[in-house]
Amino acid sequence: MLSQLNPPFRAEHIGSLLRPKSLLDQRGRFARGEISREALAAAEDTAIKEVLALQERVGLKFATDGEFRRRSYHSFFYRQLGDLSIDTVRGEDAKGGTETGTIGKRGSQPVALIRSRVQWRSPINVSDFKFIAGNTRLIPKITIPGPCALHFRGGNSAVLATAYTDLDQFWDDTVQAFGRELKALAEAGCRYVQIDETAFAKFGDPQVQAALKSRGDDWSALIDKYVAITNRVLKDAPQGMRIGMHLCRGNRGGQWHSEGSYDDVAERLFNALNIQFYFLEYDTPRAGTFTPLRLVPPHKTVVLGIVSTKTPKMESKDALKERIEDAARQLDLNRLGVSPQCGFASIDTGNPITPDVQEKKLGLVVELARDIWGDA
Repeated sequence: MLSQLNPPFRAEHIGSLLRPKSLLDQRGRFARGEISREALAAAEDTAIKEVLALQERVGLKFATDGEFRRRSYHSFFYRQLGDLSIDTVRGEDAKGGTETGTIGKRGSQPVALIRSRVQWRSPINVSDFKFIAGNTRLIPKITIPGPCALHFRGGNSAVLATAYTDLDQFWDDTVQAFGRELKALAEAGCRYVQIDETAFAKFGDPQVQAALKSRGDDWSALIDKYVAITNRVLKDAPQGMRIGMHLCRGNRGGQWHSEGSYDDVAERLFNALNIQFYFLEYDTPRAGTFTPLRLVPPHKTVVLGIVSTKTPKMESKDALKERIEDAARQLDLNRLGVSPQCGFASIDTGNPITPDVQEKKLGLVVELARDIWGDA
């Protein structure tokens, strides 16, 4: 059962929020060498304080920094662990708006380049946590990419191409790096972490399965491997830290990377993976039905991502209530929450909606939670 005091909450969002134009302009000036890093950091500070106020204003109980200091939800983190690129598209690092394409279409799946060993050198998100904690009364939530995301984007060939001769060493390095980051966050006082591990939601797509097979991977065996690796990270996670996992099928400028239900992964995802709670994409029929939720064990909870960040169209509150009622036929209503399906800006240029629509959608999530559970 979800608590009114501890994460996850009835009303959630996934982490990234639309960067204001003023911040994007300053980031462009920094890239051209027109302003200093200190000036860019000051612009980020100002924008983050404003987005913290937004989250308070709409009635949320927690806050992220909108991921305003990152180009994408995962690239910054992995770059701190070595000469690693997780979002290379057609041979080049993915730039903000260059791969957005047509809204609602399947986009190019970024790939990983692994040119060094994975190594944690110093805290990556501790300063982000401290800034959030110092500028809002809400509970800070830190979002980090999943420990298997790099491998999913590149496979064994990317691991063994340059940096490694032993796959086990790669996994050991990865587990150690994530463990050290979680420990550093806990020592700073962080108690709420979301792992963005999108691979599990993509395994149900026949195109993804075929792509994995073509590079020599058995997609079903990869599920078992990724569960085992994630469980190694979670086994040594700090006591008292609430850790959930977000799953989606791609969220790049209104595009997506895969489609398919959770059926192929549900049993292992919900019962073999030792995560405490899940944020599941469910905004379109691409995600399948709620039937797999029947497999969620009694001690776990699910936040339903039924509000879309990909389109400016506002959802009907009554229609959303009907969807939650449908989900509650598979999983007790008291073990459910509600959120958008993904972030509003998985890359810094954001999804094709306006700041006003973003605020209205966040407010809708809070209103929906209050109507159904009496609390957000």
